[in-house]
Amino acid sequence: MEVFRTLVQPASSEKKIRYNSQIIFSGSCFSENIGKKLEEAKFKVDNNPFGIVYNPLSVKHGLDRLMSEISYTENDLFQQEDMWCSFDHHSRFSDHSKVQTLQNINTRLQQASKTLKSAEFLFLTFGTSYVYELKSNNKVVCNCHKVPANAFMRRKISVEEITIAYEKLLENLFAFNPSLNIIFTVSPIRHWKDGAHESQLSKSTLFLAIDHLCDKYKNAAYFPSFEIMMDDLRDYRFYDEDMLHPNTVAISYIWQRFRDTFFSADTTNILKEVEKVMQAFRHKPFNNSTESFQLFARQQLEKINFLEDQYKIDLQKETRYFKEFIKSY
Repeated sequence: MEVFRTLVQPASSEKKIRYNSQIIFSGSCFSENIGKKLEEAKFKVDNNPFGIVYNPLSVKHGLDRLMSEISYTENDLFQQEDMWCSFDHHSRFSDHSKVQTLQNINTRLQQASKTLKSAEFLFLTFGTSYVYELKSNNKVVCNCHKVPANAFMRRKISVEEITIAYEKLLENLFAFNPSLNIIFTVSPIRHWKDGAHESQLSKSTLFLAIDHLCDKYKNAAYFPSFEIMMDDLRDYRFYDEDMLHPNTVAISYIWQRFRDTFFSADTTNILKEVEKVMQAFRHKPFNNSTESFQLFARQQLEKINFLEDQYKIDLQKETRYFKEFIKSY
């Protein structure tokens, strides 16, 4: 039977993700989407400790900060439209309270620093090679926070600039955590405001830099999320209404390719059991006081106890949920 599509099938990774693997994501929307899928499947994930980050230099700056473990202070914040913000962070960290903003930032910093020290996998997603630099101090910002455009200089960083920065970063990361495996990806979302040609040039810069780094370091590899979206899912039915962002069907498909690449057979089998529990957790009973539902809840608790005991999977929320329905637990 002929296949009337272009299949992108990544080679199976020699390094496999297990349920006891510690994983950290940093970067743009692939990190958000696949990191969330892993979180939902109850893997040990630290997802975007600085929020969504689009350019490689800001990703690097965040990782440098995690390794240094230097906390942020009031001097690192500024006020914009009644919100306290950080140029190193996404707006999800901002708050009307300066104290709360710092707490949001430093709590995540401490958590992610600890994660990075013990992580087996670090996934880095680059979105664009365009950066915004503050004219006042030449600092590359993660997010402009609606500060007027005239406060910034916008430029496209080069392949050489990325590779020089990341050669130093990777050396430091492998010294900080010798067990770390780094997986690069490129976001499949086009930056359409740059124009079609400029967006392609931007992505090409990222590809060339990543290719150099993967060739140089044995613990660095590439996952083709961009190619899966652009070549395998080459149809607008896989896009959201803006015709730029992958829709839920596309994200689920890329998630399946991710699983095929990084999960062993054992991990996949455990995941199937976790998914059964999660499906039961999402089920809304018509009448939760019946004997049949009481039995159902007890069966789920038995499955949860097994998964927690055998694989150290955190299912506390699901445990509390099913216990509520058992009168004499």
